[in-house]
Amino acid sequence: MSTFDTSTANLLSACEARKAIDEGHLSSQELVKACFDRIDSLEESIGAWSHLDKELAMQQAREADEFRSRGLRVGALHGLPIGIKDIIDTCDYPTELGTVIHEGRKPSSNATLVSLLKEAGAIILGKTVTTELALLSPGKTSNPHNNEHTPGGSSSGSAAAVASAMVPLAVGTQTNGSVIRPASFCGIYGFKPSFGRISRQGVLKQSPPLDTVGVFARCLEDLALIADVVMRYDQQDEAMSPIAPPCIGSVMAEPVPVDPVFAFIRTPAWDKTEQVTKDGFRELIEALNESKAKTIDIFDLPAQFDNIFEDHRVVMEADIARNFGKEYTCGKAELSAELRSMIERGQKITDEDYNASVATIADYASSLDEIFELYDAVLTPATPGPAPLGLHTTGDPVMNTIWTFCGTPTLNLPLLQSEEGLPLGVQLVGEKDDDARLFRTARWLLDSLNDL
Repeated sequence: MSTFDTSTANLLSACEARKAIDEGHLSSQELVKACFDRIDSLEESIGAWSHLDKELAMQQAREADEFRSRGLRVGALHGLPIGIKDIIDTCDYPTELGTVIHEGRKPSSNATLVSLLKEAGAIILGKTVTTELALLSPGKTSNPHNNEHTPGGSSSGSAAAVASAMVPLAVGTQTNGSVIRPASFCGIYGFKPSFGRISRQGVLKQSPPLDTVGVFARCLEDLALIADVVMRYDQQDEAMSPIAPPCIGSVMAEPVPVDPVFAFIRTPAWDKTEQVTKDGFRELIEALNESKAKTIDIFDLPAQFDNIFEDHRVVMEADIARNFGKEYTCGKAELSAELRSMIERGQKITDEDYNASVATIADYASSLDEIFELYDAVLTPATPGPAPLGLHTTGDPVMNTIWTFCGTPTLNLPLLQSEEGLPLGVQLVGEKDDDARLFRTARWLLDSLNDL
């Protein structure tokens, strides 16, 4: 007999739901039904989904329950529903890339990460709304905390679906700030791993030196759970290296060998932060100083980083012009004016300038390596402020650009909020390819704040 109300199973974390399923208190069918009931009640106002198929999802859930009933070994995500951003190929659902140009597009195979999720037993609940070609023009999604505010983008639907308890886990992507920003605006946990740690095979190609797959959840443990499933080497993605999986969950559970040392970095974009963000970080630093935090140093990045935003723009816009050339040529009238302008700017960038900007990635990353020799993690705002009013924009990704360009792992921790009750995220940045240590440091940070 169930020890809790299965009709509210959608409110469980992924780890809680997995435990309940393992212990026989909850079936995958009951969990999926609770998620669909939640979607039915909120989707009209939030608009997180681009494609849903209840019959298909329930069929997956029935198969998961039958598999478990046979006593067979199950995967880490067995029976858990997950939302997939609509720029990631799924053979059972359309993948329309957020544009009418690709309306009705049906891939013949799953992206590698989708195959890994299904192998781990996940139920693909549906496809979540993305902005136009995962860039700037918003979709239909609104912020669950206030429907008059943006949820962020481009992974708008993934963040909103998790934040509103429609689904415990979701997948997104980031080429500038498309995971961390919506996670901050929607008040959930978001993880952009080190560049090249999750396969992009079957994912819309926007800018290969920058494109990164990320994940969303409502707690840190859930992020670790899904990250450990999808952070597997795939030779089809040339950005990946055949290195050992990070084993985030097990490392995160370990005690830190020594109390972490943090750097609070304002970045060259600090003048764009709102007063509520500055006040929130001042209070956060004061709170950490009262805890067992060893050191929190406050400083600015070297002047070298003043140029990083232009280097990022050059790389991203040149690649967008190249990779979306077909859409521009064949469907220019269907593209937003903003995207057309971006493509046209990218067409004017010379190969020499593009290659020069790509080459700077290693230089910036080397400078960050020197910082991480002294500090365990960097604290910095996830966004300039809370989610802006209006649905005509997804907000400014400026607080994420540096870390995306350098390929470092980042987490959004939903620790702050505005006087109006809108979430405001804290971005925690770790050393490249040391994703598990970043999670362990984040766990320590959260525990320290809870002890106050």
